[in-house]
Amino acid sequence: MILDRRALIGTGLPALGWSASGVAVIAIPTIARAAPLPPADGDMALGDAKAKVQVVEYASLSCTHCARWNNEVFPVLKARFIDTGKVRYVFREFLTEPFQFAAAGYLLARRVGPARYFQVLDAVFHQQDAIYKSEDLWGGLLKIGKSFGLTEAQFTAALQDKAALAAINGRVEKAAERDQVQVTPTFFVNGQRFEGGQSIEDLATAIDKAAGKTAKA
Repeated sequence: MILDRRALIGTGLPALGWSASGVAVIAIPTIARAAPLPPADGDMALGDAKAKVQVVEYASLSCTHCARWNNEVFPVLKARFIDTGKVRYVFREFLTEPFQFAAAGYLLARRVGPARYFQVLDAVFHQQDAIYKSEDLWGGLLKIGKSFGLTEAQFTAALQDKAALAAINGRVEKAAERDQVQVTPTFFVNGQRFEGGQSIEDLATAIDKAAGKTAKA
């Protein structure tokens, strides 16, 4: 797969001990939580900030499981729970192999801006398979960037933003340390951890349970 590495010189992607499958293999225990996760730098959110239930997703733009979940399950979650004010959804960026593709996708989304951040993620996830098959990662992301109004020069500048890249790396390192994220996608429903691509049925059960606990508190 080809990505112009000149656009990501000195990435300094965190050495987290990744397996060949792109899933982190950090040997650390699971955290037990009973409350929503506190805010973190770089959080991107959808839904009512006062919703009783918080769903945090750690995902990687290069993760095929994350793409499948985004394309098949997220639209249902959004319609049933986020758009109806029942859930506050928080997305947190993570990196899996190919690291540069994931990082470049996030740099692109940040450059396009908060108002269309989730639209960029959705575009990358939906086109991920085609981009991988083309083996032209740079060209695939450039096409997405142009669809959001960026020129090639603006796209290139976004991927050369060392400060923005350092911020992504910092957030990933903190996620591994603070929330002990080992698998993508990883979800926290009012602090309860769920690893891997969850079905809408499983998430709905967890959300309803969390809402019930909150209501009784």
